[in-house]
Amino acid sequence: MARFRPPPPPRPELVREPVGSFGWLEDRLLHEGLLARLGAEGVAVLTLLALAADRKGASFYGRARMAERLGLSGGQIDEGLRRLLALELVAFRPWREGAADGVWQLLPVPTSTMPPVPHRSNIAAGPTSIGTEIALLGIARPPRPDRRNSADPRSR
Repeated sequence: MARFRPPPPPRPELVREPVGSFGWLEDRLLHEGLLARLGAEGVAVLTLLALAADRKGASFYGRARMAERLGLSGGQIDEGLRRLLALELVAFRPWREGAADGVWQLLPVPTSTMPPVPHRSNIAAGPTSIGTEIALLGIARPPRPDRRNSADPRSR
């Protein structure tokens, strides 16, 4: 079987190389659907925390500074942080009991409870139904509507 060769980038002379300190995010965030579950606010805050984190994954940015750097409101920052905490992508320790700010720590991406988004190589050869593809994405089927029309005497 021939291996797929990725096409060259549009500007091969400008390929980025890590320089100095840099942050990274696991590709599982994308392939396991976590970015979609985080929403735009969560993705923005996660990116900021990843870029600002030290070697142990800790960041000391307060909510006001996050909002300023990201151009978001305090409410949007809180929503992003709430989603990150709910998905167990970050941990938080306040500076003192009851404080809103403290140390944020990036955590390893948890083992997914949702099926991964299928990669092209995982898709079965040949056509598949849209229902099969939706099921692979872990999307629940909505309940069927009652097809009887109470105004129609034939449905009685």
